[in-house]
Amino acid sequence: MENKISETPVLNEQVDAVKHDVLTETTNLAVEDTTPATEQDVDLPTTELSDCEEGDENDNNIEVSTEQSVFAAHLATLSKEELIALFQEKLSSASIPSLRKDVELIKIAFYKVHRTDVEAEKRAFIELGGEEEAFVPKVDNLEASLKELFVKYRQERDTFTKDIEAAKENNLKLKLQIIEELKALIDDSDSLNQSFTAFRELQTRWKEVGAVPKSNVKDLWETYHLHVENFYSCIKINKELRDLDLKKNYEAKLIICEEAEELLIDESIVSSFAKLQKLHDRWREVGPVVMELKNQLWERFKDVSTKINKKHQDHFDAIKEEQLANLAIKSELCDKCDAMIAGDLTSKKEWDEASKELVEIQKIWKTIGFAPKKDNNKVYARFREACDKFFDKKREFFLSAKTEMEENLQSKISLCVEAEAVSQSDDWKRASNDLISLQKRWKEIGAIPRKESNALWARFRAACDAFFEKKSAHFADTQDKFAANLTLKMALLEKIKAYEAGSIDEGFNTLKELQREWMEIGFVPIKDKESIQNEYKAVIDKKFDALRGSEKQRKITNFEERVSTIKSSGNARKMEGEREKLQNKIKSIESDITIWENNIGFFSMSKNADSLVIDVNNKISKAKREISLLKEQITILNK
Repeated sequence: MENKISETPVLNEQVDAVKHDVLTETTNLAVEDTTPATEQDVDLPTTELSDCEEGDENDNNIEVSTEQSVFAAHLATLSKEELIALFQEKLSSASIPSLRKDVELIKIAFYKVHRTDVEAEKRAFIELGGEEEAFVPKVDNLEASLKELFVKYRQERDTFTKDIEAAKENNLKLKLQIIEELKALIDDSDSLNQSFTAFRELQTRWKEVGAVPKSNVKDLWETYHLHVENFYSCIKINKELRDLDLKKNYEAKLIICEEAEELLIDESIVSSFAKLQKLHDRWREVGPVVMELKNQLWERFKDVSTKINKKHQDHFDAIKEEQLANLAIKSELCDKCDAMIAGDLTSKKEWDEASKELVEIQKIWKTIGFAPKKDNNKVYARFREACDKFFDKKREFFLSAKTEMEENLQSKISLCVEAEAVSQSDDWKRASNDLISLQKRWKEIGAIPRKESNALWARFRAACDAFFEKKSAHFADTQDKFAANLTLKMALLEKIKAYEAGSIDEGFNTLKELQREWMEIGFVPIKDKESIQNEYKAVIDKKFDALRGSEKQRKITNFEERVSTIKSSGNARKMEGEREKLQNKIKSIESDITIWENNIGFFSMSKNADSLVIDVNNKISKAKREISLLKEQITILNK
């Protein structure tokens, strides 16, 4: 080895400079490893096709290019069948790595059409009289085909990923082999030119080998550059070759700096950051440059990297801040859902209003972006659970309400049957009261199924209307009869006023006949009933009073003549017997009066109480007049 080194026309200080250059670059490149990880190292959200469309929430996070936007606009014009055919074509012709965004956009377009179809189907179901909560969409075979294609895509994607990982493992083996060859080259180099040529070939092979597993990158890179440094230290490459190599390395790194600076104006922060990581990979693969330019060049590249890293960090900080705000909003929506579940909803109207409010909350939820990754699934699970609980509770309420409505339906059918039976009655007062009672009971019965409600109400109302129309017609005729009766009673009243009795007996008989004739005349209009009755009573009483006065005087005169005859006979016993007879008769009549007055208290429980009370009062008045007459007769006896 020493002999071979001595053959190389390179100054010791130049060799030291080369060694220093390699050591310095190794140190600086180690510093470069502290830059943020690549986009592949960041946990970015991905989308999967789930059995429900809630999975579409993740679609909002897809970053699309202008070309993808055009593609998405094209997808919006396709039917579900065309989208399935396009998906199959993509799987058959395109590469798996390029399919991710296309597949996501196809899925989004498909479910937009699918949701539109389901909403149309639901509206048609409701218009045909179906209950909203009973709607179940038809099975969509195209949706099943989409899911099958998506499973196939994921399988192919997983296979591709496994192949990539296998290739990385193979690349690791290749690079470890290159390191072993580099070590052998250092130990067994025969000549300067031959060793350097072999060294360049190893560097080229190293660059051509693809990526290795992430966990091995740093150690592998440090090991490789350690042996590169050893190579430069051991073979003491000659100055011309080294200067040429340093110059090429400088030019290569200068290009890398320029490309990095162009990334500063790239609108896509994520894309520019990913490209920067690739530039760092290229920087590591390029060899050292001259010492006086090394720091300047590295500072330039590092400054650009720092700016891009800062933009990338700010970008994800903003995303994180936005995600925290989204988490707060979503938590608030969950709280609202919990409050709705805890609320006491007791009517169909309240449940319908609450359902509309929850649907609006779900719409708002879909417009909100992601929460932080560690919280996103939890808050979504909480929201989904709250929605499920609400609709489960609503379902239980409507099942219970449906049973209650069936019972109410049977009750109202029974009321219809009763109303139809009552409507045939001619007992106007009783039937009217019965129908009013049925109407009150109808109002007290709760809701019935909507499809039965109008027809059943029309049936019940028809029965009530039929009765009251018949009653109105009947009483229209009755009012005409009442008016005719009023005319008859007014004529009879004038006849009573004009009547003059020829004798007392004839007068009493005639007045009683006129009373019977009055009673046989039917009802008069209610507005005239009291006035005509009062006038009749005053006239008839006046006539009877006149007759009674004449009769009483006749009886007194007859009794005086009889007493005079008894006195003239000198029969004192007969006088005493007559007095005792009158007194006993008074006591008997007074006893009858007492009984009649007691009976009046019981008549209130009788159906015809008014007429009975009038009859008894008439008897009492007549009895009292008779007592008055008897007492006058006793006075005559005592004279």
